[in-house]
Amino acid sequence: MAAKKYKILFVTSEVVPFVKTGGLADVSAALPQMLAELGHEVRIVVPKYGAVDDRKFKIHEVVRLKDLQINIGKKEVIFSLKSCFLPGQRVRVQIYFLDNQEYFGSRNSLYTDPMSGKDYSDNDERFILLNRSVFELILKLGWIPDIIHCNDWQCGLIPAYLKTVYKDEENFDKFKTLFTIHNLAYQGEFPKSSFKKTGLPDELNSAKGIINKNKFNFMKSGLLHADVINTVSKTYADEIRMDNSIGAGLKEVLAKRKNDLYGIINGIDTKVWNPEKDKHLTKKYSAKNLQFKMMNKQALAERFGFEFQEETPVIGLISRLFDSKGIDLVQKILPQLMKMDIQMIVLGTGEKKYHTFFDEMARKHPDKFACYLGFNDDLAHLIEGGADIFFMPSKYEPCGLNQMYSLKYGTVPIVRETGGLADTVIKFNEKKKEGTGFVFKKYDAKEFLAEIKRALKVYEDKETWEKIVKAGMKSDFSWHSSAKKYIELYKTILSNN
Repeated sequence: MAAKKYKILFVTSEVVPFVKTGGLADVSAALPQMLAELGHEVRIVVPKYGAVDDRKFKIHEVVRLKDLQINIGKKEVIFSLKSCFLPGQRVRVQIYFLDNQEYFGSRNSLYTDPMSGKDYSDNDERFILLNRSVFELILKLGWIPDIIHCNDWQCGLIPAYLKTVYKDEENFDKFKTLFTIHNLAYQGEFPKSSFKKTGLPDELNSAKGIINKNKFNFMKSGLLHADVINTVSKTYADEIRMDNSIGAGLKEVLAKRKNDLYGIINGIDTKVWNPEKDKHLTKKYSAKNLQFKMMNKQALAERFGFEFQEETPVIGLISRLFDSKGIDLVQKILPQLMKMDIQMIVLGTGEKKYHTFFDEMARKHPDKFACYLGFNDDLAHLIEGGADIFFMPSKYEPCGLNQMYSLKYGTVPIVRETGGLADTVIKFNEKKKEGTGFVFKKYDAKEFLAEIKRALKVYEDKETWEKIVKAGMKSDFSWHSSAKKYIELYKTILSNN
């Protein structure tokens, strides 16, 4: 008997190539695409921000989904759902764009006002509209999904609406919700008065309901009402329900739901991140011809005016420059690293104090430290291809992608044992000569430095180092294996009737 094919409605606030602020946009294109290639019917709902180009993507009106109306509080809101397909794919994935000029169309930025740098003051209403539009879509189309797959706080009210306001609609008992946490730190918190705008029943307007610390909280709503919750690595799934700092004020809610909480690591797009096919590299390579990796190392050194030295390890760091990414640890140890025989390159943007610090280090040590404070995709690929070692000392990391890119590119990661980093990098064991990278546990500059020194010592032993490199390059982080785990999870949810 053939495995059941599911109908999945995937709701998200960003999708590449249309709009992106972070990794959620990549996941929201890659996962639905892979599910479709595995034979399931996936449709995506996403807001149509001003930056989305109708003509370029052939976005068109759908007669049945034009001029729909809902109330947000006392305000009447008219919206339409337009449609197109995810571009450039073998199997078609349909996208519905939530079109409303006031809330989305008039703004190019997704969540924050580019002028003030602050969140839009009406984000509560904007995302209440997204959550409500999903049910109007199902009612008007008569297309009944098996699963509504909700992503992050922006979709947190969908499970609550399904269990309350819409529970008596015909066929609405047929589908279930999965709520995926991509980063628990962002929760969609609003003044308690915002609750009235939702139209949800009053009993939810309490600390037992979706109020948290006297704020109305989208994330809490998703955690309480979804049939099943997952996040983007097994370790992060444990951390958010056991560790106060990572649990971000919702640890108790998650602890209560631990039997419904799963971890599935994100995949990486192996069409984009693959050293055998990467157009950004000076020379493509694989585990069979690692000598070609050296040509990328040379190109990287030349790009930053370093003297190319085959024996000197090059360390790469690509990150947002914030404390949560462990940049404070890097700052503490960098003066000591500059005394060692290494070269180091940093790519990223973030806090001003780090921009100032890295600029100064580059001026002081032009022969061994360089930074590019901005975003540069071409350079990101060259760093992954040309560096020997990659730093990722995050304070917390729900999944992380750069450590997976590094493993794939034979660039040995040094990471902190947290979240997705703990689940994807296997700590090198000197006795067994096994492992794919270097790992330290405590969030502490001394421990980080000790693990770097251990790695540099092993680097001198070319044979062992090559073994670590090749083991990393063998890892399978394709979306294919992650998508299969999501299908298993859908099956679990639907069998829990």
